Amino acid sequence: MNIKSILGISALSLSLVAGSAFAATKAEKQAEALKATSAARDRIYAKNPALKADVAKAAGYAVFTTYGVSFIVGGSGGTGVVHDNKTSNNTFMKIGGASAGFQLGAVENDVLVIFKSAAAMQGFVKNGWGATGGVAAGAAIDGKGAGGGQGGTPMGEVQTFTLTKNGLEAGLSIGGVKAWKDDELN
Repeated sequence: MNIKSILGISALSLSLVAGSAFAATKAEKQAEALKATSAARDRIYAKNPALKADVAKAAGYAVFTTYGVSFIVGGSGGTGVVHDNKTSNNTFMKIGGASAGFQLGAVENDVLVIFKSAAAMQGFVKNGWGATGGVAAGAAIDGKGAGGGQGGTPMGEVQTFTLTKNGLEAGLSIGGVKAWKDDELN
């Protein structure tokens, strides 16, 4: 993959993120976000059907679609929804990340976060996340791919699953991720 391909995927990803900004009203933007997160959740369930039962018995869950680009340093961002299974309330969120290391790629990921307790879910909504790190190698087009584009990470009361929808990535990195409430949609 050459640099032109990476830049092309990056531009496409940014245009897809910006596309949600064209909805006219708050209710339309919320409906668009719920539709997008539902589609992302369904793609993850299609790859790992057992997750549906895990989500049903959890305190709640979050679904994000993120877009990222990396070349030594990386950045990513996206939007999503945290759903409280007990109250059925939705909290609209944004997420961003930065990383550094031996990495190269441009990807679109669907991320499912399962909260095993209400406290973990409320802590996420209030505080977001912290450090990340790992090794990745994967490629996908339209959710069909190979390599490390699929996976899950248990972190105590929170479990995450990532599905690479489109793109190519490889590398070893360390970084941080922060989620925050979307003031415009809540």
